[in-house]
Amino acid sequence: MQTAHKPIATPDPSSVPINPFYQDASCTIYHGDCREILPSLEKVDLLLTDPPYGIGDRLVKGGSGHSFDSLIKGRSNEWDILIDMTLIQSLMDKAKNQIIWGGNFYPLPACKEPLCWDKIRPNQKNLSEWEYGWTSFTGRARLFSYCGNGGFVAKEARQHPTQKPLALMRWCLALVPDAVTILDPFMGSGTTLVAAKLEGRKAIGIEISEKFCEIAAERLRQGVLF
Repeated sequence: MQTAHKPIATPDPSSVPINPFYQDASCTIYHGDCREILPSLEKVDLLLTDPPYGIGDRLVKGGSGHSFDSLIKGRSNEWDILIDMTLIQSLMDKAKNQIIWGGNFYPLPACKEPLCWDKIRPNQKNLSEWEYGWTSFTGRARLFSYCGNGGFVAKEARQHPTQKPLALMRWCLALVPDAVTILDPFMGSGTTLVAAKLEGRKAIGIEISEKFCEIAAERLRQGVLF
């Protein structure tokens, strides 16, 4: 008589080792879905991220001839999908403090120290003139004025269609000088990690697109800190 085999237990996600896509002394990149990678990570000091806003469909409905045509051609309605609030909360629980750009698109608690990025776009009629950053801090509202791309007329190198300016992310880090470890679970082309490296912090980035993981890794690997 054969001995019955016991069913194989599903491993605890937090115990499953995940190999980094890229790693150096300051930064670690993971390629994959942040929902799968998150359980294996230790708690960090700061969640600094720019998640999808869920406005891709609205951009597509705007039609052609607008300054956001490059986003439409990039099929933003396929990747710019609003993140489930359960995941947002899980990400917030993973960090002591949080800065979430585009927080106005999510049902987050009242913000006691909001951030405003003034894009300085006097001739821009179709895209937002400023963006809102939700924070977990208590204090005065903060303003950062900076024209990062001049309405898609590149002032800085752009590797991702919604890439935040490096100067903006460095400014965010300066607001939290005691944050040693940073997490960006929607890393894109890695600007948060580049900013963290320049500011002498340690950072973890997670990105579902292998293409952008490679772009971010190359920026860090070659020292192209733009």
